[in-house]
Amino acid sequence: MRVRGIANVLSRAQVCAFSMGALGYDDGIDHRRIGGLGEGFARALAAEGTTLILTARRVERLESLASELRAAHGVTVHVFAADLADPDGPTTLIAAIAAAALPVDVLINNAGFGARGDFAELGDTLQLGMIDLNCRALVALTHAVLPQMIARGSGGILNIASVAAFQPGPWMAVYYASKAFVLSFSEALHEEVKAKGVRVAALCPGPTRTEFADIAGLGDTALFERLASDPGAAVRDGLAALAANRAVKVSGALNFAMAEGIRFTPRSLARRIAGALQKARD
Repeated sequence: MRVRGIANVLSRAQVCAFSMGALGYDDGIDHRRIGGLGEGFARALAAEGTTLILTARRVERLESLASELRAAHGVTVHVFAADLADPDGPTTLIAAIAAAALPVDVLINNAGFGARGDFAELGDTLQLGMIDLNCRALVALTHAVLPQMIARGSGGILNIASVAAFQPGPWMAVYYASKAFVLSFSEALHEEVKAKGVRVAALCPGPTRTEFADIAGLGDTALFERLASDPGAAVRDGLAALAANRAVKVSGALNFAMAEGIRFTPRSLARRIAGALQKARD
């Protein structure tokens, strides 16, 4: 079998593997849920006849989605339990996929979460877990599949960054910094492997109407309602960017204008504006 990918997706020709996990932290909040861009990527690829691999720490909801996609599109959908925030999670997932004889052609790193609040007041378990999932797991999965892609002379990696990657973000300091890491890492990797037949792209969506917004404490604000876009557009932009081997794709005209404008804005002003926007959500 071959896999194409999305959302922490491991994929090769016709197989797409998703990491769409949920993990509860000791603050009692479930900070990662299945839905949004990951589910959108899965539905888009299933409609193209792609075999899918769906991954999460708890798989009950994934099984429901898998059953729906099998019935609607006649595709094969595999479900694996894995917690990518755990240090051994990526290795466990890769081993399980290899044991199932599913080579990976495309990896889409979508799993992640954000949290809003004063850095000094948010729990360290929460914020370090954000770094583990948004950054460490992404690097681990990428490092696991890339040598095979280079050896074959083909493959693709789509990393989900954010417009947050282009400036510092007071009151979401760790989240903005984690997405800046994803963007920088993706651009560097794009340059390293572009002559080896492997495509690497970073998708930078803006505020999007997904469960991520609710998890991060953004979804019920007037500012979010004015700026948020439909996740379907971001999914289409991400797949198109990967197909074209475009290093960076900012989804949405307004988001692109804001990201470009940051280049000409003094950093002191950029961080004040970003901080004011977060404060306005209170």
